[in-house]
Amino acid sequence: MLKKNDDGDIKVLGAGISKSQGLKKGIITNIDLASKSIRSALNDAKRVAGTQYEKVVVSISGAYTKSVDSSGIVNIPNRDIGIKEINRAMQMADHNANIPNEYEKLHVLPYNFKVDDQEFIEDPLGMNGARLEVQVHIITAQKSSLSNLKKAVKLAGVEIDNIVLGGYASAISVLNHDERELGVAVIDMGGATCDIMIHAGNSMRFNDYLGVGSLNITNDLSTALHTPLSAAEEIKLNYGSLKNNSNDLIELPIIGDDGSTHEVSLNIVSNVIYVRVEETLMILAKALEDSGFKEQIGAGVVLTGGMTKLEGIRELASAIFDNMPIRVAKPKEIDGLFETLRDPSYATAIGLILYGGGHFTPYEIDSNKKLRYKEESIEPSRHHHQETLFDEENDNVNENDIAALPADNAKEKLKDLANIQEEHSEGFGSKLWNRLTQLF
Repeated sequence: MLKKNDDGDIKVLGAGISKSQGLKKGIITNIDLASKSIRSALNDAKRVAGTQYEKVVVSISGAYTKSVDSSGIVNIPNRDIGIKEINRAMQMADHNANIPNEYEKLHVLPYNFKVDDQEFIEDPLGMNGARLEVQVHIITAQKSSLSNLKKAVKLAGVEIDNIVLGGYASAISVLNHDERELGVAVIDMGGATCDIMIHAGNSMRFNDYLGVGSLNITNDLSTALHTPLSAAEEIKLNYGSLKNNSNDLIELPIIGDDGSTHEVSLNIVSNVIYVRVEETLMILAKALEDSGFKEQIGAGVVLTGGMTKLEGIRELASAIFDNMPIRVAKPKEIDGLFETLRDPSYATAIGLILYGGGHFTPYEIDSNKKLRYKEESIEPSRHHHQETLFDEENDNVNENDIAALPADNAKEKLKDLANIQEEHSEGFGSKLWNRLTQLF
């Protein structure tokens, strides 16, 4: 749960974490089990915060997503470029995009504006020109995956207010201004998946997905050491390292043989982990190479997610990514943030808090087909309560994947300067949003 005041400051009021069920590699495989996990996390968050909530913001894995680029051009009869004109250009680019029928748009993100013959305009708002052109990166998700996500959340007793790509949310929570300015790749290495996102220019330019995460390390350890998955997970958490050459022995239970144990060298444990992580990083490095944007990421690579807690991962990544700058990142600090959430595992969750609080790319058409923009803001002398749910199946190595930070029963009416209106139910009543702070 989060609360946003008049100054745009965000405060976390409650959090809930639940062991994920009904999920595999970022995709819901059992709606009933998934909804029970979500409900459990939401109930915990509600008890901590002491409030109610009805709408939530959720993340979706990069699995089964597709991205395309598009562009739109509009004439400006009065030569004055305002929010309405920017919206028209973005809607035109949205309309021109060739999207398969089985896919639905999540984000329409502009990465380049052109006013008349002048290219690479950072922000056309308030400029003078006869023609405005915009180039956008559009992220889409398979309709069936979105439908299953919506059903699971609804069965948990809440409605979805917005859906955000997990990698996009992670980027919002870990990137700083210089990295966005120079161009950067963000890789969220979670429990079941790895998501890669490249930010270049004004916005996201590329995103990809790998169905491998730290749970694969657990499986490898279980197989190689002939020990149950629960014991393998404990080994990973307690002894996980990519540079442990110790020959110390640890005693492990033998799989399928109750009561029997055997001794294993920590050096073997380290080698098993190293092989899996090396392979994962090499695949991600290849994806970065194939993206065509490698030369545009002057700030290098930012790693986040639960797998990045393995000792030595930054050094290994640096070698595999051709000595590019590598930073292992925790999410940004937020007032009231619980100690548990100050962890790379919750980068997506914290990104969703920030997204719900108004921190996002300067202009965006969101999953509700509404224009969000940096100059939106809350009406003075009012408090805004944002309802947020975090579906963290990608990030927590223990599969404590769904962290909930919902909000109270306040619902509000949003209205931007282009008269694009999003209706929320009663609560504090109708409010006009005139200004939101810009972060990402």
